[in-house]
Amino acid sequence: MTEAGLPVFAADLTAALLATGAMIVDIPIIQPAEPFLDMAGEDLRRRIFLTESETGESLCLRPEFTIPVCRAHIAEGLATPRRYAYLGQVFRQRRDSANEFYQAGIEDLGEADLALADARAMAQALALINDLLPQSALRLTMGDQGVFEAVVAGLGLPAGWQKRLIHAFGNAKALDEMIARLAQPFKPTETHPAISAMVAARDEPGLAAHIAEHMEATGYSTHASRTPEDIARRLIEKRHLEATRLSDTALSALRRFLALEAPLDRAQATVSDFADGEGLDIKTAVAAFGARVAAVRATGADPATIAWRAAFGRPLDYYTGLVFEIAAGDGAVLAGGGRYDRMMTLLGAREPIPAVGFSLWLDRIGMLRTAP
Repeated sequence: MTEAGLPVFAADLTAALLATGAMIVDIPIIQPAEPFLDMAGEDLRRRIFLTESETGESLCLRPEFTIPVCRAHIAEGLATPRRYAYLGQVFRQRRDSANEFYQAGIEDLGEADLALADARAMAQALALINDLLPQSALRLTMGDQGVFEAVVAGLGLPAGWQKRLIHAFGNAKALDEMIARLAQPFKPTETHPAISAMVAARDEPGLAAHIAEHMEATGYSTHASRTPEDIARRLIEKRHLEATRLSDTALSALRRFLALEAPLDRAQATVSDFADGEGLDIKTAVAAFGARVAAVRATGADPATIAWRAAFGRPLDYYTGLVFEIAAGDGAVLAGGGRYDRMMTLLGAREPIPAVGFSLWLDRIGMLRTAP
């Protein structure tokens, strides 16, 4: 690192990023906090440095680049496909290391050939690190949130539980806890007997009337942001989800799926055999997975050298398909990325825009470059 903190290899890395065909973008350090709080995931949300503008707007120091790069693209109204590269500081609260560090990466927006874009992202991340650490042994691990979502849907869980499980994917502890809850007998929380009866009977009009009467009596109704009908609907939906339990068969199937792992050249067959054995129709997700494997081969990479794990995810809420990480021999993660097709419309794009990208952790790469 230089005295100013910028990596000494920044110029070479910038040239390498430009050589991929991406354009370098400059993203302001101060960002609106709401998009990160809504989409970044619990792990990142609790690390954000928050502040406030003079007008009361919630702001933050830039905790990552993907969301602001996408927002900038939408604001410019530019056509796709388009590829952006960046190199700059990010700011996160960390106990064991510096709270500000450098990242570089590429966001690939609008490429219609999803398999091609996925394979290109992994290949370019690996090539950039190999250029910076030519003597290092690297491990690339891949997962697929799309396959996980297809399996969860195939097990027949209510949409609310599917959403919760998908939200937890990438956080092993949270996912294990959620699966454990689905396996345990239901113990209803204690509430007023009249409310419990109406919730159990799914009596939404009666419950809404009861809530409205209570709100009026306490004076809360004039300040409420939600109507009694909204509150009643949410209570009934929440209790219904709490009462839902996986069958032993479905629970065993989910646990068997999450235990699957294989070299990427055998991963598609592994997933297909699992689906056939469990009677799950996930052919669309498996076909997309196979197309990505073929695209990886087309880049010149050997899929046998890439590890696939069914339970592998990354702790950011916006991923929808491919997820991957590149680690050094000591396990330090040097790069990570994935596909986030839903995020562009959530950020305000007028139509869906497929997107995939990755980030390099330059502080960790710099330490390995100077290690004896």
